[in-house]
Formats: sequence, structure tokens, C-alpha cells
Amino acid sequence: MIRLSRVGARKQPHYRVVVIEKERARNGRPVEIVGTYNPRTTPASVELKRDRIDYWRSKGAQVSERVGKILGFAASAPAAPIAS
Repeated sequence: MIRLSRVGARKQPHYRVVVIEKERARNGRPVEIVGTYNPRTTPASVELKRDRIDYWRSKGAQVSERVGKILGFAASAPAAPIAS
């Protein structure tokens, strides 16, 4: 399953997008970390390894509801300009 794992201090949430076995605890040991999500920035910052997410989905990993929304948000957001 691909879902969020909470990290960060109390009242300062920051999340990792992880591939983890469905039966494990929320912050259990993941198979792989495939991104980060920080809802405290404006707009929320999302960094994803799309190729790894596609790989795990092709292997049968299901995406949680919240991660599905984040994936949709990240796909529709314009790409950040590259500073030279």
C-alpha cells in the first residue's frame, strides 16, 4: 500500500509518502520512501518520485485515499521554474 507516514514535531506535521505492507502500523518500517508532503507551506509542498510510484502500482500496490488526492493535486499543479 502507498500511504502517508507522519513525521515532525507536535502540532507541526510533515509526512512521508511510503510504500508499506498494509498490516503494518502507520509509522512502521516502510519498504520504500517515495516522496514527502508538507501541508504547512502555502501552497502545500509535494515532492514525489513518480517513476517509483508507477512501479509499485504496477506491482499491485494500492494508493490510500489521501495519497490519491495528493497525486491528483501534484499532477495538476504547474511545474516550478528551474533557477539557473
